[in-house]
Amino acid sequence: MSAHEVAGWAGFALTCTGVLFFTAGTVGLLRFPDALARLHGLAKADNLGIGFVAIGLVLQADSPAAAVKLLIIWGLVLLAGATCTYLIASAVRRGQAGVDRD
Repeated sequence: MSAHEVAGWAGFALTCTGVLFFTAGTVGLLRFPDALARLHGLAKADNLGIGFVAIGLVLQADSPAAAVKLLIIWGLVLLAGATCTYLIASAVRRGQAGVDRD
């Protein structure tokens, strides 16, 4: 097996692992009792999921430029997710989100 094939299979395995984390986050979103718990579970699972997917795609990238773009996208998604999570949690704690905290 060549190094390219090993990287392809490793990338596939990491991408599938990321999809499992996204699925777990969705289940947490549906099952946790209140808005803050849902938000926490979803944010953690999605951050791990996007990390595994990004690393899996980096291993399958055709060029270093494509790999760097994927890593930049990963960083921007993490930044956007953290910002959105903070804003939603702040709105819930102030009672402005229209959801129950219980």
